[in-house]
Amino acid sequence: MPAGTLPRSGVDLDHGKAGVMSTTMTGGATLAPELDRSSESPSWGRQMLNKVPEITLYFWVIKVLCTTVGETAADYLNSNLGLGLSGTSYVMSAVLIVALVFQFAARRYRPGIYWLAVVLISVVGTLISDNLVDGYGVPLQTTTIIFGVALAISFAWWYASERTLSIHTIVTTRREAFYWAAVLFTFALGTSAGDYLSEQLALGYLNAVFLFAGAIAVVAVAHFVFRMNAILSFWLAYILTRPLGASIGDYMSQAKADGGLGLGTTVTSFIFL
Repeated sequence: MPAGTLPRSGVDLDHGKAGVMSTTMTGGATLAPELDRSSESPSWGRQMLNKVPEITLYFWVIKVLCTTVGETAADYLNSNLGLGLSGTSYVMSAVLIVALVFQFAARRYRPGIYWLAVVLISVVGTLISDNLVDGYGVPLQTTTIIFGVALAISFAWWYASERTLSIHTIVTTRREAFYWAAVLFTFALGTSAGDYLSEQLALGYLNAVFLFAGAIAVVAVAHFVFRMNAILSFWLAYILTRPLGASIGDYMSQAKADGGLGLGTTVTSFIFL
């Protein structure tokens, strides 16, 4: 199925039951289902094609690559820009804002813009976590709790406003804003949680890779075998890919004395880019 289209099955992913989708075909692109105007107010003025790619195996592979390079590129930029951790964070946040401006301006899913925003938000999420831990001395377990609570609040606000957390209906500016806020918090949470387990609890980078990969496998089995809700399954897997990618990046880039392969952040970043 082409990226950015809705499923063909007629299943209402927002509610986990069969339903009728009202779609319109224009030039081969499937439009998003019509929103129920009686139950919600207009979302900041305009309707768009779905702004998120179709969830396929390719999506998950690229997502892990993005999360890995986000971890190592943040370390690389912090070490080589010479601006310090805070200065690097300001620069990369500004670049991310520019990318998001183009992403929000687009009226449909555009792969180059979308995935550039994902890579940049991965870098910024890592820098936010590192700033709190290294710059302000906040313990990793505290930042993990903070970002976990922030993510839960963003999901609760999103659901209270839109009555769905489905990424198949990112067809308004308001829903897109909720989506990217949730993505940012998943990256920051994943960085803190991954570092907390692998470093502070001395689990080790490679063991952390196996742990998070195993957790994603459990979610996949729960969804495909035991029919766990599709939206819940997606977001659990999405959250877990961040510490998985961060652990892979740390394992490849960190010195052998610290439990890594010693490839360095430069080599590792270019490999995953």
